[in-house]
Amino acid sequence: MSVTGTGTETAPLLTLSDERWPIAGSFVISRGAKTEAHVILARITQTLADGRTVVGQGEAVPYARYGETVADSLKALEAMVPLVAEGLTSQGLLSAMAPGAARNALDCALIDLEAKRSGQPAWRTLGLREPAPAVTAETISLGPPEEMEAKARALANRPLLKIKVGGDDPITRVTAVRQGAPDSKLIVDANEGWAAEDLPALLAAMADLSVDLIEQPLPADADEALEGINSPVPLCADESVHTAEDLPRLARRYGLVNIKLDKTGGLTAALTLADAAEAQGMGIMVGCMLATSLAMAPALLLADRAAFVDLDGPVLLAKDRSPGLDFAQGIVSPPAPALWG
Repeated sequence: MSVTGTGTETAPLLTLSDERWPIAGSFVISRGAKTEAHVILARITQTLADGRTVVGQGEAVPYARYGETVADSLKALEAMVPLVAEGLTSQGLLSAMAPGAARNALDCALIDLEAKRSGQPAWRTLGLREPAPAVTAETISLGPPEEMEAKARALANRPLLKIKVGGDDPITRVTAVRQGAPDSKLIVDANEGWAAEDLPALLAAMADLSVDLIEQPLPADADEALEGINSPVPLCADESVHTAEDLPRLARRYGLVNIKLDKTGGLTAALTLADAAEAQGMGIMVGCMLATSLAMAPALLLADRAAFVDLDGPVLLAKDRSPGLDFAQGIVSPPAPALWG
């Protein structure tokens, strides 16, 4: 069967929407609780000269911690509609928008569109290795120690768990999780919730509990206190790192950086940050906001370079996008082309 083309290629059309995805129960960190993921969906539609209509998609989560709102992000993206129609590329986008969730949604949609146009997977067009199934952390949110231990027991067969804690008795909570999951690797995420004066005791206790990584122990504007500390557990920057420009001051404070596409402003900038971190001798963690599989799929292209992968956002939702990523006992598989890339 032959395809009759129109001979005319239409201009790419960017359309935007916001969606709410309920969380299974609630998600609690040191800054508060959430009951839903409020995401932005960017879609670019184009009819090609061969008659095919292709759609590129990207999803992002504006984050209040960084001064972002859904309304402001949508407004910023609406201003990009004419540039997308004129053929905006991911490289051009880097100077057209500031880093953040809005740029991430559009960058991932542009990359997906190119993959759909060319019929080649995004990893190949970007010159990356083909993604493979990866171990991902599964998150235990902040709660009473007995509840956290019960959740850990239910997840004890997962190879990697991430524990949300704050300044309120984190040692008791991590001890409870360790009792529930004695064999799992553990990431402890303080979400900026610890105080500098408590660090020596907390770091020693985390080492005694065989914690593998501590994420953002101090507030981002106070993490200079980490300089000169010989931590017995590797430290990873999260809220402190957004783009490659942040690395020179962070290399003296952290051993790893948590790369999230919503912070870098897309996969294009995330790849630059990964290159820069490796050049600084820093390890990589690939993380996420609470969102559907569409937001996780581009980040999986960084997983093979990461010491830790934390892309379990969809596991925490009451319902995921369809088709979604396949999660099986702590292993996440690469996306089907119908989802992304």
